[in-house]
Amino acid sequence: MFALARKPNSRPNSAEAPGSILSYGLIVRGHLEADGELLIHGAVEGRIDAERLVIAKDGFVDGDVVAREVRILGKVTGRIFALNVTLEETAEVQARIFHHSVTVATGARFEGRMPWRPPQFFETLSELPETQP
Repeated sequence: MFALARKPNSRPNSAEAPGSILSYGLIVRGHLEADGELLIHGAVEGRIDAERLVIAKDGFVDGDVVAREVRILGKVTGRIFALNVTLEETAEVQARIFHHSVTVATGARFEGRMPWRPPQFFETLSELPETQP
C-alpha cells in the first residue's frame, strides 16, 4: 500500500476490505479515503486515497488521486499518483499522471503530462508535491 493511502495500523488489510461505491447524484467535497476498491459514479471535489479506484463513465473527479491502480472511464481534472493507470475509450482527462505504467485506449481524451516514475517513488511518497502553476 502506498505511504499516503493509509495511516499505519488504522484499518484492516485492503484484501479484507469490501469495495465501496459513490453512487449517482452524490457529491463529496474534501478528502475521501477507502481501503480496497472504490467505484465513483458521482462526483468528488478534493483528494481521493484508495487501493484501487474506478471512475465510471458518469463519474467526475476534480483533485488529487493517490492509488495503486486507477481505471478511468469518466472525467478527471487534477493530478494522479498511481503505479498503474488505464484510460478507457470514454475517458476525458486533464491531469498530470505520475505513473509506472499507463494504458490509453483509442478514443480516450487526454490533456496534460504523464511523467514516468519507478515503483519506489510510490512506496516512499510521504507527501504530495506542491502544485506548480
